[in-house]
Amino acid sequence: MSTETNAADDHTYLGEKALQAFVDLLGEDGVVLGEGRFHEQYRDKYWHRDDDTYDPAAVLLPRSTEEVQAVVRIANEFGVPIWTSSQGRNYGYGGSSPRLKATVVVSLTRMNRVLEINRDLAYAVVEPGVRWFDLYDALKESGNEDLMVTVPDLGWGSVIGNSLDCGITYQPYGADFMAPCGMEVVLANGELLRTGMGAIPDNKSWHTYKRGLGPVLDGLFVQSNFGIVTRMGYWLMPRPEAYAPFFLTVPRDEHLEQAVDIIRRLRLDGTLRGVPSMYNTVTLAAQFPDVMGRFAGAEGAFSEETLDAMADATGLGRWALRGALWGDGPVVEHRLAKIRAAWSAIPGGQVLFERTYGPDEYDQIRSIPDKCQGGLPGLELIEAIPEGVAHIGFSPAIPLVGSDVREVVDLFDRIVREQVGVNVAGGLLIINERTALYVTGLNYDYRDAEQCRRAYEAVRVLVAEAGRRGYGEYRAHLDFMDLASAQYSFNDHAYRRFCETVKDAVDPNGILSPGRHGIWPERLRHLADRG
Repeated sequence: MSTETNAADDHTYLGEKALQAFVDLLGEDGVVLGEGRFHEQYRDKYWHRDDDTYDPAAVLLPRSTEEVQAVVRIANEFGVPIWTSSQGRNYGYGGSSPRLKATVVVSLTRMNRVLEINRDLAYAVVEPGVRWFDLYDALKESGNEDLMVTVPDLGWGSVIGNSLDCGITYQPYGADFMAPCGMEVVLANGELLRTGMGAIPDNKSWHTYKRGLGPVLDGLFVQSNFGIVTRMGYWLMPRPEAYAPFFLTVPRDEHLEQAVDIIRRLRLDGTLRGVPSMYNTVTLAAQFPDVMGRFAGAEGAFSEETLDAMADATGLGRWALRGALWGDGPVVEHRLAKIRAAWSAIPGGQVLFERTYGPDEYDQIRSIPDKCQGGLPGLELIEAIPEGVAHIGFSPAIPLVGSDVREVVDLFDRIVREQVGVNVAGGLLIINERTALYVTGLNYDYRDAEQCRRAYEAVRVLVAEAGRRGYGEYRAHLDFMDLASAQYSFNDHAYRRFCETVKDAVDPNGILSPGRHGIWPERLRHLADRG
């Protein structure tokens, strides 16, 4: 058992008998204790160094579904709350930290097998410790490199973990989180459940058909604390004849509404697919490391005039949309021509397009955004961030209408400038034909306690102000889960009451991830921040 200081001595959840039971099950190398280790790996890097609000009591490292089942049974026996983490790379949203201090984190990093690659039906089956890098490498090593996996901006996260938190990926199966299909779940009592067609033993459609007979259960395990997903199917896409990445620039902020309305029309008629994403000048810098240092820090807010000058100097614009086309060559050319014609309505707007890539030319892709949309996982975006610069994610869902987007963008910009004195690092992710997720990255220096405090206070204001206008989070930061949940208040919080009813029925001892996205078990509900 790895230890520096015994974090289990000063709390009421993890007693000596439970601790010994976990050690007997997992071995001494499967149980981690000690505050110093948590600072390094098992907490969000973006917490201030001295903030131990969400430090766990211990970290458990099971290697199999059977060990996860046994962990859950021990937790039930001794009343120990456990918080599940796949890779813990959820920076800006809380990392692997638990919502409840002194909870035991169950890290699934050792469950890292790609269990199946089905070439004919273009899907893979993975365990929660499988990273995007791992799945990409497995495809390559098995001779299936021509099957593409839709990836997020950073390749070090878990395929399952990212999917269960509704993390964004950018190829066509990224739209509306289409790629996951068919789950194996350890329930709170240690029983094993398979969703959809997986409920039939040896069913061949488990990872090809998202439904089954009766209620569809998969969604119950997304952003919830009703079970622990230990395997999942993930849809892949054959490399097309033509892959054409591009940028669309919006030179001035005043044309944002017009640009959004054009994007909506191109999505609705099928010209734009996948998850196109439009970023402001500050965020664009992260995708072009040669200008990164100038824009992305927490050093203060730039004026409108300075932002215009930056947009002009780089040619990136005040906003730019990162997108791609996939398909047969003539189809891609036709759609690109439609995009050029539509975008010409924006004064000074440009379509930046260099080339189309064939199936055997992906090794020639150099641009970070082009690699990401081509299914090539990387870490360049985070490697380019200067030491000390952190961000908090706040991301409401907004109708894909220019005036609605304008309202939220202006609101967030005003609040962040007033409360923290920095620019919003914002991105509009076009998750489907009718919705944009405004992913707001509020930058700050995580080495500075006062900056951290002001940043978190500002995001709390954003959550509440957006809620008053009818906009809610699609994915909540650990520190704001209760507040974000509280915005879903129709009929005196009927949604939350229903979730709590389900929670108490399937997890009567309240051991699985208490407080996740505002869902608390009855025995710990008094700890919820309902203010």
